[in-house]
Amino acid sequence: MADEEAAARAVLNRLRRAQGQPAGVITMAEEGRDCRDVMTQLAAVSRALDRAGFKIAAGRIRECMTTPIGGGKPRMNEAELDKLFLTLA
Repeated sequence: MADEEAAARAVLNRLRRAQGQPAGVITMAEEGRDCRDVMTQLAAVSRALDRAGFKIAAGRIRECMTTPIGGGKPRMNEAELDKLFLTLA
């Protein structure tokens, strides 16, 4: 349980850090900053969000595959999980 809480905190911290990055990119674009600088920052925003998404997915895969809803079947089957995971790609 402590590992899960630490992982959740790490993801939230990552998302909080990424939260301000789009505003910085907007400011850079509005100020007419060099295209390379803007694109580099935009790529950093994208990577930060991708990493957060993958971290969330990795932490939840086992839960989604094994935890039944209301005592029934698992929340997701393998095909559903694959489709969800690919939305991050």
